[in-house]
Amino acid sequence: MSATPQPVEPTPPVPAGAPVLEVRGVTKSFGVLRVLNGIDLTLRQGEVLGLVGDNGAGKSTLVKILCGFHPPDAGEILLEGERVSFSSVEAARSAGIETVYQDLALIPQLPVYQNLFLGHELTRLGPLRLLNKSEMRKLTRQYLDDINVNVPSVDAEAEQLSGGQRQAVAVARAVRAASKILLLDEPLAAMGARESRLIIDLVKDLATSGRISIIVIDHNYAHLFELCDRLNVMQGGRITIDQEVHQTSIEELTELMVSSYRRQLAQASAGA
Repeated sequence: MSATPQPVEPTPPVPAGAPVLEVRGVTKSFGVLRVLNGIDLTLRQGEVLGLVGDNGAGKSTLVKILCGFHPPDAGEILLEGERVSFSSVEAARSAGIETVYQDLALIPQLPVYQNLFLGHELTRLGPLRLLNKSEMRKLTRQYLDDINVNVPSVDAEAEQLSGGQRQAVAVARAVRAASKILLLDEPLAAMGARESRLIIDLVKDLATSGRISIIVIDHNYAHLFELCDRLNVMQGGRITIDQEVHQTSIEELTELMVSSYRRQLAQASAGA
């Protein structure tokens, strides 16, 4: 007689404020160029973390490692306390990590609802597996309403939307798929004030919900101070400053980055 199977206990959610992501001693080189030089970073549950640094500091390379695009050369990444190794972007997505870049990755000729379900299309039962467009339209309307994203119509092609609306759809698609972490790499680049406001409000709403944790890269310090709970400054492939937003100011951060830039110029001149 076989033993009665025991019920599987559900995995408890990560407590608010506990680390959902930990990066320890991660390095990355491309040829002789060392881009990341021992990165240590912690992202807490429900937190918005801003990454700040000059061009070439390694911010985007770090994001590409976290989303599975690049493997690290050394170091470790822990997700909810468990060591992980992503062999691909799809592997990171399966673990609950989604990324949005400034180039959006929307298909301009497809309507909003098909862009939202891109790669995860709903089909009707039957031998032909036809797209269930009516259900995708309905769910898209409900979902965009739930996260306060306004578009003229879910049937509008992406190329008909404003830049802010397109970015909002890209963020909405990522949030819909992300169960743990959302990575935003320059989400407001080349946007006007009105379009930026749309994305800022969307990210703030997501942060307030506490459902996912967010890392934001943005060169506009005003955006970061409005969005983020904490800032990490990257210099020379390392995190050199880890500070709560309320403990610093835009002026202090600006002076820090200007001083860093001057040091880099002086070092370059000395080595010439």
